[in-house]
Amino acid sequence: MKILQQNLALNQPGSVKIILEDEDDLWLAYNLFAKGDTIVADTTRKVSHNKNSANGKRKDSTRVKTKLEIRITDVDYDKDSSTVRVRGRNLATNELMASGAYHTLEIERNKEIDLTKKHWDSDAIDTLHEGSEKSSGADLAVVLFQQGSAQVFLIGHKVTTLAKVEALKTNNKTASNKLFEQAFQAFVKHVHFNTVRCVVLGSPDSTKEEFRGYLFQEAQRLKMKWVEENKSRFVMVNIGNKNSLKELLHDNEVMGLIKDTKAVMEIRAYKEFSDLLLTDSDRACYGPRSVETAQEMMAIETLLITDDLLRNKEIALRKKYMELVKSVKKAGGKAFLFSPKHVSGEQLAQLTGIAAILRFPLPELDELVL
Repeated sequence: MKILQQNLALNQPGSVKIILEDEDDLWLAYNLFAKGDTIVADTTRKVSHNKNSANGKRKDSTRVKTKLEIRITDVDYDKDSSTVRVRGRNLATNELMASGAYHTLEIERNKEIDLTKKHWDSDAIDTLHEGSEKSSGADLAVVLFQQGSAQVFLIGHKVTTLAKVEALKTNNKTASNKLFEQAFQAFVKHVHFNTVRCVVLGSPDSTKEEFRGYLFQEAQRLKMKWVEENKSRFVMVNIGNKNSLKELLHDNEVMGLIKDTKAVMEIRAYKEFSDLLLTDSDRACYGPRSVETAQEMMAIETLLITDDLLRNKEIALRKKYMELVKSVKKAGGKAFLFSPKHVSGEQLAQLTGIAAILRFPLPELDELVL
């Protein structure tokens, strides 16, 4: 989610101009929009025209772009299409719509939306900031080469696959050039060194070194000083043929460069949890019922939850886990969201996808959830 403008304060009226960029942003918007809010966005409406023809008059219709301003009465989320629809009374009068008429607006990605609330409470502000931080919170950029293909990732709150490029089935030189060209385009489009601390180039052979040379040569030719000025942030890592991203995230050099970033803190949190299971099991638990019971007792110090659970297609489950995360944070605990592409996320998924490190031992917890 991009915040273009904001003029708001806690427990005060205010407004914000945003762009929703992906499905997660649409879900956040569903939780952000509320009855009584005012929303302004571009939309299209069908307009009929009478036209003369050889057979007399006939009606044609066209879709015309217009701006809709409505005061929200209902908000709906379609889990299958990840679509948000808001319904309410039109506040502006124009040649297409009368003031006071009810309209439904389907919220689309990559369009500007103006949202005004009479009261910005802490939950609404937290939801807004969660979306904004998600889009700008990548610590690590990764370009992986393997068997004639390249993948570009950003790693922060979650693992985002930005591009996957396949080599052309031509001679080796042409295929390599095209592969490097497309990987370079994806890199310069998505990687920003104001947030990214480190760029890792990985391959099982010399492709990573060849691409590094190509990248800096192109950056110099195109006068992209921001790439050349950050040469020291590039690291090259040898990877195997399987689970290469997970392998890379445990490389000692990479871990050293991105220490104290979100990706590393998640790995450390999972290690602490797994160590406690072996050495002090009364201070660790996993499974929905055990974790929920521990939180009812305000015992959770760190919550570990997978991306798949927190973004469940079932709205009731999704809300339940979001409320659990909020509850843990409100009580002073920490919450880490694990991507299934992280090795620790894969391990957590095998333990139901949700676990917790406890503030104090709960030896009776298993009996309480029976």
